[in-house]
Amino acid sequence: MALSPDEIERYARHLVLHEVGGPGQNRLKSAKVLVVGAGGLGAPLLYYLAAAGIGTIGIIDHDTVSLSNLQRQIIHTTARIGIPKTSSARETIQALNPHVHVIEHSQRITAGNALEIIANYDIVADGCDNFPTRYLVSDACFFAKKTLVTAAVGQFDGQLSTFKPHDRSPDGAPWPTYRCLMGELPPRGLFPACEEAGVLGALPGVLGSMQAMEVIKELLGIGESLAGRLLMYDALATRFYETKLSWNPDNSLTGTNPSITSLQQSNYIDR
Repeated sequence: MALSPDEIERYARHLVLHEVGGPGQNRLKSAKVLVVGAGGLGAPLLYYLAAAGIGTIGIIDHDTVSLSNLQRQIIHTTARIGIPKTSSARETIQALNPHVHVIEHSQRITAGNALEIIANYDIVADGCDNFPTRYLVSDACFFAKKTLVTAAVGQFDGQLSTFKPHDRSPDGAPWPTYRCLMGELPPRGLFPACEEAGVLGALPGVLGSMQAMEVIKELLGIGESLAGRLLMYDALATRFYETKLSWNPDNSLTGTNPSITSLQQSNYIDR
């Protein structure tokens, strides 16, 4: 897949990188990435994936743009209040990089449609804002054998990791899944939502940009994957922390005696 003269100039800073070059840029051009959520994390994530030249970006989000989104969701504008977030994001992406093909999924991701949607993409990046969707997307990626890069933010902190439990780690055990980190779906109200607790607007910009970096690394096969590691960021202290994640043989999805063998066997409703 040859790069056009416009693309050669556009991606010039990538092309001079030994780790990317022409072959790597073509790999990005042929890649298909699904982004779950076009909100605080999805906004910078989508921006940088588009700028990097990802050939096809799918966006799944059922919400519309509201004024309160604009303090952090930088892919949207005041003029687009009231329109679907997928459409708003598509407009921004196409204005930035017309070489990117955007597929809108203006709907909720559910146990009924997740596998069908995810099957069309090479990798999934989850930037949603609630636990039921995170569990659903993680489980669906396991069944679809797709790598998942996921991030989450609190008021002044965030976390980032990559999950590929369909593959094996160097020690022969499966890579951990989201359920190895969090256990079972926490009860509703245990962790307050963004509209209740608040979030500093620039914080998801940091985590969403890092999330884009991890997606690009996975697509190019460069650097060290975050699989098996959880990166945490404390914005007030300006500190990063890292902890190792291990496969939990008792987890209900990929454990030695899994009780979840399909998406229909788990309850992803916010309890």
